[in-house]
Amino acid sequence: MKITNTIEGRFLKRPNRFTVDFETNKGIELAHLRDPGRLNELLLHEAHLLLRPAQNPTKRKTKYDVIAVKSEKIWVLINSGFHSDLASELIKSGIISELSNYHVEKREYTYGKSRIDFLLTKTLEKGKVTSDNEDKMLLEVKGCTLVEDGHAKFPDAPTVRGKRHLEELIKAKKEGMNSAVLFIIPREDAQVFSPNWEMDPEFSSTLKKAEKYKVLIFAYSFSVDYHKNQLELNPLNEVPISVKP
Repeated sequence: MKITNTIEGRFLKRPNRFTVDFETNKGIELAHLRDPGRLNELLLHEAHLLLRPAQNPTKRKTKYDVIAVKSEKIWVLINSGFHSDLASELIKSGIISELSNYHVEKREYTYGKSRIDFLLTKTLEKGKVTSDNEDKMLLEVKGCTLVEDGHAKFPDAPTVRGKRHLEELIKAKKEGMNSAVLFIIPREDAQVFSPNWEMDPEFSSTLKKAEKYKVLIFAYSFSVDYHKNQLELNPLNEVPISVKP
């Protein structure tokens, strides 16, 4: 995935959950931040940011969108709007062997009381038609930006919504439908992934329960390269998972 037309800035402060003040040589501007996490370890004063002009500025109060932040020597994507597309690329590429026989049937699929990111369907032989649940899969995608000494952890803030999504995946599994959760780690330094038991024990215990019910759990890191006002993300590694406290 390539994200073009970016500019650089310096982070100043985060007035609220959805906006940041940043500075360029032209002065101070306000940008939209599309990431529900706390990002305390990333949004440090004067941290380098990559931003992009808003695609529909006349309908917005902010002229820019935050795309990524530089943490030490690496860039980290902090815009959840790209997670679904990154997941779609992984599915289409066949990199995840357990999903290689599936294709995307629908995005934002309503199941129970939630909207799940993807409804996948097995790619069948030509002429074969089926409506069986066993040929369907629900796939929920979560973005994980918190990495400490190679240890990726999700979430970095309590998430009731995330817990509900996992409960829906467990329910689907009980009803005979395949289900999975994919953690997108849009940075290069993750060596292992686990739920963040200290931050959100309820989400973490639900993820452990999901594993017990054979909900598939994947985590993938991405290389994030910046050159000439363009950010490029590519799948890097499947990250080992441990759901134990």
